[in-house]
Amino acid sequence: MRLPAFSLAPASADASFRRYFRATLAAPWAGAAGAEALIVMDAPPAHEDCRPFMRVAQLLRDAGVNAPDVVASDIDRGYLLLTDLGTTTFASALDAQSAPALYSDAIDTLIVWQSASRDGVLPDYDDALLRRELLLFPDWYVARHLGADLTVAQRTSLERTFDAVLANNLAQPRVFVHRDYHSRNLMVAAPNPGVLDFQDAVYGPITYDLVSLLRDAYVEWDEQRQLDWALRYWERARVAKLPVDADFETFWRNFEWMGVQRQLKVLGIFARLSIRDGKAGYVNDMPRVLGYLRRAAARYRELDPLTALLDELHDGAARVTRS
Repeated sequence: MRLPAFSLAPASADASFRRYFRATLAAPWAGAAGAEALIVMDAPPAHEDCRPFMRVAQLLRDAGVNAPDVVASDIDRGYLLLTDLGTTTFASALDAQSAPALYSDAIDTLIVWQSASRDGVLPDYDDALLRRELLLFPDWYVARHLGADLTVAQRTSLERTFDAVLANNLAQPRVFVHRDYHSRNLMVAAPNPGVLDFQDAVYGPITYDLVSLLRDAYVEWDEQRQLDWALRYWERARVAKLPVDADFETFWRNFEWMGVQRQLKVLGIFARLSIRDGKAGYVNDMPRVLGYLRRAAARYRELDPLTALLDELHDGAARVTRS
């Protein structure tokens, strides 16, 4: 395969070891429907595997979702050549005026993706994986970021909270889950949105991707808007005959409990990215994620021990800072 002459420039950053470059072509290339730019993914094989990306990209495209097409691949060396979905993320385009239309498109696309779901295609988002994610919270956020040692009582309480949260998560109907369906991975495109960063997709709880979208670690909306968009999703999902709860209050409770799992995980991931990988910018997004977590936990009596633990941890952290 031969391309026209091109110039290469960084396209985007990634929380993993992957790097992306935009190849701007000197002339439109007929090999990708007249494309004027392509994306080069560099995924070092020692750290990343391109095959899940390729597999999920095809699943998304088969479902009718605007995901990149893999134009060429060199799996042994960790390179993919992809169609370009543009330069404008939802995160950069969102404001009070644009949000209703952008979120409406994102919700419609999420329903299209979930409607293609079938068992046995993607890895299960099972107890082992969900629990492994939760352990990032005590191991990285508590121990490494806050520098706190949990007492035996605190660790026991946290484990019981994990059990309660996972019991809810695992009882939810299962669909295809993108796993990072948020404003930095959605591109303003035609058709809208273009969807990126899907290589970790799994088969799991139906509320997960909606939580990623509406309780975004990088963009925050007031809870009335979250509730309104969740209701719109729920109504459209019912029309599409997706297995959402018949009662919206139950659906919303499941949404919040799924959010608790995700927010605990994300706090751990952000701490690890900062401490292990030197990506300190993620620390700035922790207060937003912690706010989601604390507000949800405060609404459910079963999560009172989690609220108490967060109070203890952050009061302690404040005292250390002042000293």
